[in-house]
Amino acid sequence: FFYFCSTLSNSTSTKRIMLLSTGARLLARKAPRFATGVRTVTSLQDTIFAQLPEKQAAMAALKKDHGSHVIGEVTVDQCIGGARGVKCMLWETSNLDAEEGIRFRGLTIPECQAVLPTYSGKAGDGEPMLESLLWLLLTSEVPTKEQADSLTVELHSRAALPSHVVTILNSLPKHMHPMTQFTIGLNACQTESKFAKAYADGVPKTEYHIHALEDILDVIAKLPEIAAIIYRNVYHDGIVTKDTTLDYSGNFCRMLGYDNPSFDELMRLYLCIHTDHEGGNASAHTTHLVGSTLADPYLSYAAGLNALAGPLHGLANQEVLRWIQELSDKFASEGKEVNAETITEFAWDTLNAKKVIPGYGHAVLRKTDPRYTCQREFALKHMPDDELFKVVDTIYSVMPDILKEHGKVANPYPNVDSHSGVLLWHYGFTQYQYYTVLFGVSRAVGGLCQLYWDRALGLPLERPKSVTPEWIAAQVKK
Repeated sequence: FFYFCSTLSNSTSTKRIMLLSTGARLLARKAPRFATGVRTVTSLQDTIFAQLPEKQAAMAALKKDHGSHVIGEVTVDQCIGGARGVKCMLWETSNLDAEEGIRFRGLTIPECQAVLPTYSGKAGDGEPMLESLLWLLLTSEVPTKEQADSLTVELHSRAALPSHVVTILNSLPKHMHPMTQFTIGLNACQTESKFAKAYADGVPKTEYHIHALEDILDVIAKLPEIAAIIYRNVYHDGIVTKDTTLDYSGNFCRMLGYDNPSFDELMRLYLCIHTDHEGGNASAHTTHLVGSTLADPYLSYAAGLNALAGPLHGLANQEVLRWIQELSDKFASEGKEVNAETITEFAWDTLNAKKVIPGYGHAVLRKTDPRYTCQREFALKHMPDDELFKVVDTIYSVMPDILKEHGKVANPYPNVDSHSGVLLWHYGFTQYQYYTVLFGVSRAVGGLCQLYWDRALGLPLERPKSVTPEWIAAQVKK
């Protein structure tokens, strides 16, 4: 964890380090180091497997000693209202606090930005590499730059697609939604599943996790090329060009057809902050649920992608961008300026028409989403004069108070979807129907890291109890 301290000299990075929470500092002490303070370079698999005995023993003890301990209750509202707030799911990799936002293995987003290795090699100088966050989520340890780079090499080595997958993707109609194509592509890769083969060969349950990890790394490695083929086929010339001298995110940008270091940094930020948002969200929960049947990671995450494709989940970012552009076009046609007064009027017209303000509110959060905040900071640094960003920032200055006055939303603050589309649009990535595919490349990391620990800890088939309306009616009469 403190590998990076000696390499940092600028005041901004130093301030970030000094602001690290006690939890973050404790996390640092888990990592093995030489006497000089520089950590040994161990493989991802060695790091994970060394933790297994202790974690398996702790889980067994928790179940044995406290299995009957009550940790919550369920109301009728929760039962019929989407199970909001029901504590009934184990999730290792992240935790979402209503007031604080997301923590990845105990680290906030600013802490991750301060300590995770970047492409430049200096923690805090640029956005974290996705590989470094993948390492953190799987192992609960902050990797060295050497470890993150070794994971880059491993993922590149696993990325090749079977020829039949490329043929299938090239045969799909261009008018098919990119998310539908994405799911088809991943499902077609399932022929390569090492977990499915091992299960068919009768591998012991104690070894499920080994083969699951192989599939998980393969899936994460293959997703960018599947996504890039879809993008190039639907919107461009169908040609995909790779550059494996770059990291995961940089190579993905080249495959998409973008060669801009600033866009590379945006992609690193985008992929990192969309990876995980605890386990209750629809795509993560679906991946976990399907995985609990011992479906392999290819099938499990393909199911998660179908959940992500829903308008109430991953498609929300394109809805936000469309709304912002419609607002801007309306003002331009009416000769109005974009300012606090005109946006306030537009917002009330929207609300009084019984419509929602997209990009605001969240099922759990009750403060501004930290993922929104870090995207805003990126915009202030890289594109402060962008017209759409100015619109988003002006909306942010007035919307929470409007929604508070309206009084019909639990959280009047912006979420991650409120900003991401505008950033992509700035760099010429204007095909907003495709944005959810980017989300899907990212969310694989969170959902599949947890899926590994599901198998390693021997978690069972998920099977909650449903109840009928008549049963509820009978209960409330007692």
